[in-house]
Amino acid sequence: MSIALQLDGVKAGYGRAEVLHGVSLKVEQGQLVTLIGANGAGKTTLMRAISGMLRPTDGVVKLAGRDIQTESAPGIVRLGLAHCPEGRRVFAPLSVEDNLLLGAYRKLPPLLGYRKKAAVALERIYTLFPRLKERRTQTAGTLSGGEQQMLAIGRALMSDPSVLLLDEPSMGLAPVMVDVVVDAIRTLRQQGVTMLLVEQFAQTALSVADYVYVVERGTISLEGKPEDIRQNEAVVAAYLGA
Repeated sequence: MSIALQLDGVKAGYGRAEVLHGVSLKVEQGQLVTLIGANGAGKTTLMRAISGMLRPTDGVVKLAGRDIQTESAPGIVRLGLAHCPEGRRVFAPLSVEDNLLLGAYRKLPPLLGYRKKAAVALERIYTLFPRLKERRTQTAGTLSGGEQQMLAIGRALMSDPSVLLLDEPSMGLAPVMVDVVVDAIRTLRQQGVTMLLVEQFAQTALSVADYVYVVERGTISLEGKPEDIRQNEAVVAAYLGA
């Protein structure tokens, strides 16, 4: 199995405050890898360093074997990585469908064949999230929090990424909406979408993951398959409610 995303010794932070202290991890093609850890451990900073929203100060980030740590965020998107950030960040005045189409700018041709390819991409998202199809002409700012999260994930998927970063997709959602979003992530996993997931609910993260990294104070303190992580007493006590 080929490696879709790899980090070696990545350091990053804000100003003089270093948050990541040499993080190394990998995501193989078709895997769903999850990061768990306490708030402030560096998980979101790590996602930002991967997607180009934050420039690493040291280390290497590779997408399909290509170094990308010096690429711009738009350049990284063009190379096949999509980042669904914490907080959703939809374009509130625009319709649901226009939000989705904006996510496809890397993939869709500007003129010839645009409508046909756009229709295929949209139908994939509407199949995954039927509620978005029902609300496709509605402005994004009038959607519920759960619907906005569906839209944010759908917008990221419209570029047909080789790797999808999902940062706290269940944050602030009602339990019924958490279930909808998690079911969609399971479906994407079954479809072979390569994903790196940060999720506040550790039990949920373990239930969908192929592999797990535990992040503590900007470093990887533990890694393994979900069943192995569940047997670690320190992890159970800290994150799994025991």
